[in-house]
Amino acid sequence: MRVLITGGYGFLGSWIVKDLFAGGHSIFLYDIKQDAERLEVVLNKDIISQTTFCEGNVTDQDRLIRTIREHGITHIIHLAGLQVPTCRANPVLGAQVNVMGTLAIFEAYKECRNQVKRVVYASSAAVFGPPADYPEGPLSDEVRLSPSTNYGFYKICNEGNAKVYFLDHGMTSIGLRPWTVYGVGRDVGMTSEPTKAMKCMALHKPYHITYGGFQDLQYVADVARVFAHSLDVPFEGAKSYNLRGDVVDLQTLHQVFEKLEPEASKLITFGDRQIQIAYNLSDDGLQKEIGPLPKTPLSEGIFRTIKKFRKLEAEGRLDKKDIS
Repeated sequence: MRVLITGGYGFLGSWIVKDLFAGGHSIFLYDIKQDAERLEVVLNKDIISQTTFCEGNVTDQDRLIRTIREHGITHIIHLAGLQVPTCRANPVLGAQVNVMGTLAIFEAYKECRNQVKRVVYASSAAVFGPPADYPEGPLSDEVRLSPSTNYGFYKICNEGNAKVYFLDHGMTSIGLRPWTVYGVGRDVGMTSEPTKAMKCMALHKPYHITYGGFQDLQYVADVARVFAHSLDVPFEGAKSYNLRGDVVDLQTLHQVFEKLEPEASKLITFGDRQIQIAYNLSDDGLQKEIGPLPKTPLSEGIFRTIKKFRKLEAEGRLDKKDIS
């Protein structure tokens, strides 16, 4: 495959590059600027040197089309977008990037559909409303969506438009709905705080997670594998799938921290505010139709993350701007 990744220099993009490179695929990173900072903490320089940078704004449909044709792109992973805090502060900009940018991707796909086989794009668990809006038990992909943020509604719009492009033009796409993705390189966004806590544990520094309650913690390597696998698994249509990792409350997460690092009992604290996104989501649809896909146990994912942070610190390469 010749894979174009929009927003490819971000956290999740870096891990997807790692997965795709291991599979022998050609990788093209489409972004507004070349910034390998996150790539460099996940990948070695040899892998980075074998990726191709394609400069462009995701809302620039003409440039997207030229890029796809010039490089013979066969598959697209669309990650470019602005997260909850930015969308809340500037809803118009959020809509331009998250909605118009996604429409530009699908329009480029339409123009190049003799060449492009599929788009896999990042939706979000933020399409769901508060936990109190739903009955008890795991929620399927198809339950009513009632987000409480602009960001969540932008993602619903993208999921709906993906279905329209399939109905009108037969264009196959898969949307994926991560929840709290954690791992090395996660430094922005509403649910980046558990990763920041892990970084502080690696440095023996205190950290306060500002929220509490339940969340679904998903190790980044697992999420990257889902995106990469979704590119060429047998599939036709347009559907969005829930992802599921370990659904735990902050008290349980803290206990895992303590077992791995006893000093976490004093270093790491957390609040009591429940994030207003349903957290008990079923991934039965994903596992049946796209998988099966294995999951890294929570304690193992946290252990690997802290270990990598310590290695980066020992090498003088750990970025601390997000915890300063």
